[in-house]
Formats: sequence, structure tokens, C-alpha cells
Amino acid sequence: MPWVLRLSVDHGNDFVAYDEQALAESSVTPGVMSWRLASSSVFDVECREALTHFSSLFAECRNLGQSFGPVVVTQILVTSMNALRGLAAGASRGADREAALRLAARYAEYTGWMTQEAGDEKAALWWTDRAVALADAGGDTEFAAYTLVRRADVALYRMDGRATVEYARIAEERSHSSRIRGLAAQRRAQGHALLGEDAACFRALDRAAALMTQAARGAGADPSAAGAEPVIGSMHLAGLADFVTGWCLHDLGRTAEAVGRLEDSLDAVPTRARRARARYAARLALALAEAGELKPACAVVEAVTSSVSVVDSATIRSDLQRLGRRLNRWPRDPDARLAAGRIAEALHVTDG
Repeated sequence: MPWVLRLSVDHGNDFVAYDEQALAESSVTPGVMSWRLASSSVFDVECREALTHFSSLFAECRNLGQSFGPVVVTQILVTSMNALRGLAAGASRGADREAALRLAARYAEYTGWMTQEAGDEKAALWWTDRAVALADAGGDTEFAAYTLVRRADVALYRMDGRATVEYARIAEERSHSSRIRGLAAQRRAQGHALLGEDAACFRALDRAAALMTQAARGAGADPSAAGAEPVIGSMHLAGLADFVTGWCLHDLGRTAEAVGRLEDSLDAVPTRARRARARYAARLALALAEAGELKPACAVVEAVTSSVSVVDSATIRSDLQRLGRRLNRWPRDPDARLAAGRIAEALHVTDG
């Protein structure tokens, strides 16, 4: 039974539900519901209370995104984002309006990440553009720089090292935020690694480490406190620096060193963060296989394939595809055959 939802701020919202009879008989009227978001003013206390709830909901959406596929999470993100647009339109204070729009921008940016995970690069960039527009309207001059980091992410998974470096360079130069500049430096390092530029990669990693340390010292406020801005970038990758360094070492062909870094970073990821653990584990298994450590690589595969069909991640699938091709080089090894079969099955289920 199809449902159609049209979202707007100024022109009303419509929900239409078709049942089997309505689809079969043109004379039967489908279920319809309409409403307007900004029909009355939202006063200071009401708006701040609503923003607290929407901020908590955003954190829960990010947690949900670690356990389920983007199709599940995106539906919640989009409708909540439109509700925030309506809240902003009805806010009686300019400060509340801007806060609602800034939070809507965070929803839009995370929707872009979820659509990237779903394998739709065009949609991911569209949502990234919406995030910039919302943040600008909300007076956030830094967020546009962070969306350039997101564009660098998209280029990275496209294996376009030059575009990754360029987007990250511009983000690093435009931002005044230590955290955003640190995240940009990490992407820049990964882009240089793709290009085989060792010295530039390690300079960027050193710069990223210094910036992230500076950001941690200046963080101060509890990100979970009422009214606090959501954390920019990943909130689940505790060993992010080790992961990025391991990723770079792998792409530079220093696989033995990469394994150690990736093992450390995997240990730091909480078990509830299924998507993050699967990303780490996929890259670790690939590094192990390319370092010639076949048995440990195959042992890691099961942990990845048990999660990939649930979290439905295009970025993880790309590493699994590379790993599957690598394991096929050992057709007579029973562990490699079993692991390659698990990968093929996981990719088939996800694609289907």
C-alpha cells in the first residue's frame, strides 16, 4: 500500500495513503491528511523545549544509523528536518529561529551521509547543499566549511585523491574551528595517501593530530547537555586518528604498519556501533589480506558480513568487494574460499 508525503513550510503538508481498494477502483478516495507547520507563533519557552527534544532525537537518529540501514533512518531525518523548518518559521525570537535552522542543517548533513551509505552520491551532494543553505540561514558561518569535508568524503570513496585533497584544503583554509580543520586535515591526508604522496600525507596527519587535540581542550561543554550543539563529525569512532592513520598507511602500501593501527582503532569502537565496527573491520581485513596474513583476515570477515546486510553500507561494500577479489587469489585455501563465499553472499543479499 503506497503512502505519499509532501512536505513544505509555506504551502502546507499532505499525506495520502492508498489501500488496495483505492488502487483498484478509481471511484474510491484514498485516505488524506493535510496540515500547516507555521500556523501560529512559537514562544520562547516552547521553542527552547522543542529544540531540546529535537536535539535528543538527532542523537538517537545517529545511534540508530549505527544499527540499521539508511532507508530506516532517512525517513525519520527528513520529516524531523521539515518540522524544524516549521518551528523556525513560527519562532517569535530570531535567536530561536536561527537555532532551529542550524539544527535542521545538522539533520540535512546527516541525511547526506545516510544517502551516501545507501550508494546515492548525487542525493548525498544534494542534501549537503541543503545543509549549507539551512546553516547559512541560521547564521552558522562555519558549517559550510564542514560540508566541504563531507564532499571530500564523497570524493575519497570515489577514489579521487586529487578532489579529496582539494576539497579538504579549502575547508581547512576557510574554517576557524579547530575540529573542522582537524577533520579536513584528516581527509587531506587520506587524499594524499591515495595519490601516493607520503610526505604530504604525514604532514597532514601531524597537523590533524594537533588540531584535534586543540579542539578537545576547548570543547568544554557537555555535548549531551540541553542546548549544546551536536558534535561535528563522527561521534562513535573513539579511535578516529588511529583509523585514519591506518587507512593512510594501507593506501600507501605499508600494510603491516596499517594492521597495527587498525587493530587498535577497532578495539576502541563500542560494540553497539555496528556500522562503525563493520567499517573498521572491513578495512582491517583488507589490510591483513594484503599483508599476507590470510587466516586472521578470514577470521575478521565473518564479523563484517554479519553486519553489512543490516546496516546496508555502500562504503563497507566497496571494501568487501576489494577484499573478495584479493581472497580469490588463494582459490585452494579453505579459509579464503569460505570467507570469499561469505562476502559474495553478503553482497548479493544487500544488492537484492
